[in-house]
Amino acid sequence: MSHAFVQEGDDQSLSDISPTLPALINFLTRENNGVRVYEKKLKQLGNKYVHEMSNGLSYTKDENGRWSVIEL
Repeated sequence: MSHAFVQEGDDQSLSDISPTLPALINFLTRENNGVRVYEKKLKQLGNKYVHEMSNGLSYTKDENGRWSVIEL
């Protein structure tokens, strides 16, 4: 059985996870090969909260409550 076949069922996209910070942290940690990802800073831009994470990216929720990457 190939490694890719085993991983196939684990595919989950950022927009599929629960709209909570712990769910985001767990997802990013899994995507980072188990290396813990944590929130470095929380900013408010207008009516959105932006979570700057230790992986170098920033995340916010869209109007439907789904996580997305935001470029600042």
